[in-house]
Amino acid sequence: RNGGIAAFIDAEHALDPEYAKRLGVDTDALLVSQPDTGEQALEIMDMLIGSGSIDIVVIDSVAALVPRAEIEGEMGDSHVGLQARLMSQALRKITGRLSQTKTTAIFINQLREKIGVFFGSPETTTGGKALKFYASVRIDVRRIETLKEGVNPVG
Repeated sequence: RNGGIAAFIDAEHALDPEYAKRLGVDTDALLVSQPDTGEQALEIMDMLIGSGSIDIVVIDSVAALVPRAEIEGEMGDSHVGLQARLMSQALRKITGRLSQTKTTAIFINQLREKIGVFFGSPETTTGGKALKFYASVRIDVRRIETLKEGVNPVG
């Protein structure tokens, strides 16, 4: 909605406010959070949605939603399925609230390669299957070619 309140949960800690301004984002009105863990990010998201005071919330990115146990654990420890369980639990909790408050949620994600895939696409997204299940719309954005003005690349 034009003129609505937006929140940006920057799990990657990579938001460049100057670049966002050049893209047309009103950074003075944008609520920004840079959480330390995946749980913290999703709790902030849940709180913002539950307040009913925002129109859209963006998580950048699902791949950066690192569970607390992984952050606090030793390097090399196995944490199989933690992120998927975290996403599943969070999405079960926030789905109803999104509908009740008419809030839009955007989860930015990244592609990964599955190892040992011979048939079908080897590409997958992080965070388990819950996001695919709960998503109303999934948009796949890829670079097809470099945009040029004459011979100079511009994007």
